[in-house]
Amino acid sequence: MKTQFLFNTLIFSGVLLFTVECAVNPVTGKKQVVLMSEAQEIEMGKQSDPEIVAYFGLYEDPDLQQFITEKGKQMAAISHRPQLEYQFKIVDSPVINAFAVPGGYVYFTRGIMAHFNNEAEFAGVLGHEIGHITARHSVIQQRNQILGQVGLIAGVILVPEISQFVEPLSQGMQLALLSFGRDAERQSDELGVEYSSKIGYNAAEMADFFKTLERQGAKSGASEIPEFLSTHPSPSERNVTVARLAEDWKKKLDLQNPAVNRDSYLKKIDGIVLGEDPRQGFLENNVFYHPVLKFQFPTPQGWSFQNSPQQVQMAPKSGDALMALTLAKGNSPEEATQAFIQQHKLEVVESKKETINGLPAFIAIADQKQENGSIRVVITMIQFGGNMYSFMGISELSKFQNYQNEFLATIRNFKELKDLEKLNRKPDLLRLKTLTKSMTLQAALQSFNMPKERFDELAILNGMLLTDQISAGTTIKVIGK
Repeated sequence: MKTQFLFNTLIFSGVLLFTVECAVNPVTGKKQVVLMSEAQEIEMGKQSDPEIVAYFGLYEDPDLQQFITEKGKQMAAISHRPQLEYQFKIVDSPVINAFAVPGGYVYFTRGIMAHFNNEAEFAGVLGHEIGHITARHSVIQQRNQILGQVGLIAGVILVPEISQFVEPLSQGMQLALLSFGRDAERQSDELGVEYSSKIGYNAAEMADFFKTLERQGAKSGASEIPEFLSTHPSPSERNVTVARLAEDWKKKLDLQNPAVNRDSYLKKIDGIVLGEDPRQGFLENNVFYHPVLKFQFPTPQGWSFQNSPQQVQMAPKSGDALMALTLAKGNSPEEATQAFIQQHKLEVVESKKETINGLPAFIAIADQKQENGSIRVVITMIQFGGNMYSFMGISELSKFQNYQNEFLATIRNFKELKDLEKLNRKPDLLRLKTLTKSMTLQAALQSFNMPKERFDELAILNGMLLTDQISAGTTIKVIGK
């Protein structure tokens, strides 16, 4: 969580108006019905980009950014749509993901950059994402959704009655979260092989990287793996296909020694942040800490927790209540509370000024009548550190008593963070170590004093098995500070 607060909804809202036209697909050369012109497609990307950047934040690494820009532009120049003004960006997310939106915008998370083990793996995924743009997959997927559903359907989280209190994802994030069918993914795999081969890389390495993704998915129960993998062909299928295509393009282009560039790539990611960055807020033993904004609060036991760039969200497994913390506007807690009440047309049941752990606050309980019954909200505004924090707990009126104590226990324990260990918590960083003698990866990790409970994680990070024998002089990734 950054200095802006975090938020995550799950699906889409809004209806976009497009021009229906029959266009020639630049990759296939076949005519297809699309609902927007190329100019509209480019404009959509321009509008979406700042929304995506605001949601994730950019990962600041000028050298790594220069690398992906240079490779991206080199690949775009030999693609089927070289005329687009491509942009390539690294966003500040630990999730292993890459995605593209119409008009030439390609994004890599710092999580995926950390998990590449050579330039060829990166180039294959880069080509795959550029392939989505050149084949206009996002445009076609938008067409299919709109024609099939007569407008993008607004998604909700939890019970429908409280969905109004959760902002919909922007158009840019909707596009970022689009998933494609297997045919589109196969086509992008083919284009990834073609494009990466044309700029001199060994495209077979791309298949190895998808093994890394498969292993990570198995380790995390697929919870951290992006939705696009669920629509990809199976790893075993794509490994065979990509290897065959890579060999075909190698012969076609007469590539005598296609590049892999392992060591040069590893040096580029030395020092990249691994996993969650505690400086953006972290959850530990059911307490959320924010070292930069210097506050903390407890979270209800057993509740799901989500920290993203606009809001912190918490919900019980049953999904019939919600707590959210976000920033608000107002000169005083009472003014900010009144604005919230008016915005959502609430009927106040009770309200009062409070001091919460020495901080000025205002708390109100209010109802909103619905056709299927009322909902009840406890809204608290807390002034701290030059910011106004809005803490909301909400459920159906009939269930509010079940959650009121948990709502208030969380809200009334919001306080200034003073624990120096938490305030000074540093993120894990990727560091490099070179073996002085041959040994297995497990032995190497032991020799570098890596914690045993992280061996499996480090094996995936290195694209190896713990039993793999590694030669002397080989550089591997480890965890440092």
